[in-house]
Amino acid sequence: MSVLLRLLTLAPDGADRWRGPGAGPQGKRSFGGLFAAQSLAAACATVDSGKLPTNLHQQFLRGGEAGDDSDYQVERVYDGRTAASRRVQTRQHDRLLNIATVSFSAPLPGPEHGTRQSMPPHPDTLDRTGPPGPAPSLPLDELDIRVQDGHDGGEFVRRLWWRTTVGLPDDPLIHTLVAVYVTDLYGVDPILQMHGFSMADRTHRSGTTDSSIWFHQPLRADHWNLLESRSPAAARGRGVMSASLVRADGVIAATLVQEGIIADR
Repeated sequence: MSVLLRLLTLAPDGADRWRGPGAGPQGKRSFGGLFAAQSLAAACATVDSGKLPTNLHQQFLRGGEAGDDSDYQVERVYDGRTAASRRVQTRQHDRLLNIATVSFSAPLPGPEHGTRQSMPPHPDTLDRTGPPGPAPSLPLDELDIRVQDGHDGGEFVRRLWWRTTVGLPDDPLIHTLVAVYVTDLYGVDPILQMHGFSMADRTHRSGTTDSSIWFHQPLRADHWNLLESRSPAAARGRGVMSASLVRADGVIAATLVQEGIIADR
């Protein structure tokens, strides 16, 4: 089993309880994308497979220890004929770290839109840059990440292409979990980039406080996907990043919004 799949595989630990492995290294702060992906995995384990996740909202309350396992407690908030809702609490050593809410729905017929008519240059034309900064908790040898930063009408735009370099099973949920995991990588960095700074520079207190993802269409994590992100506003030491997760064929697979701290040190 690859490191990536191992990190996204939870072990049952009682009634509606699961334990997720830590990524390490010991002594470092946990990666929020791992908490989000494991929270979603725990929620999905309690819902009929005919209902797919439509959105995930994660509130990051405290930092965690990257080298420690995490405990997930799922509350079955609602189960209807076509919809369901779950609330997930994440703890390490009985210390509450995160709260997530996840909504599910059976597919329903209706009008659809959400395809880009044009796409930026294919990632094969870009250098393999890796992430926008240090990422000691991620298995970077199992990910191909290519970042292209630029400006559009004076607005900072980050285009982060990514795919896995290891084989993945066909289970659509695995690909969704990987997407949730990867797209949290330096997610709120565009907020600082609007002012000529970056999270990697450590010039400001920075970190994600809230993260929301709305899932529209399936994707394959072992194919190229584009996360295109911008920051529309920042004030009072916090800012917002909004992004589209787009498949290489132009189909918008998900919409993301994150709030982050960007306070002066």
